[in-house]
Amino acid sequence: MKKLIETIVEPLVDHPDDIVVTEQEEESKIVYHLQVNEQDVGKVIGKNGRIAKSIRTVVYAAGMKSNNKKIFLDIM
Repeated sequence: MKKLIETIVEPLVDHPDDIVVTEQEEESKIVYHLQVNEQDVGKVIGKNGRIAKSIRTVVYAAGMKSNNKKIFLDIM
């Protein structure tokens, strides 16, 4: 899942080397924390959060097939 998030975000940012995805697993959920360069945050979030919402939709759909835990994506 981390690789999927990196693959989606990489073409959107100017500093792809600064992409960091960490995973925090709990009993009923898995939270992925996405960190990008400070200059790229707006590009990842998009106008009115549209890009962030699209990224989350893809990640949630992929996560539903792989396990029974809820998936969350946190953009920092």
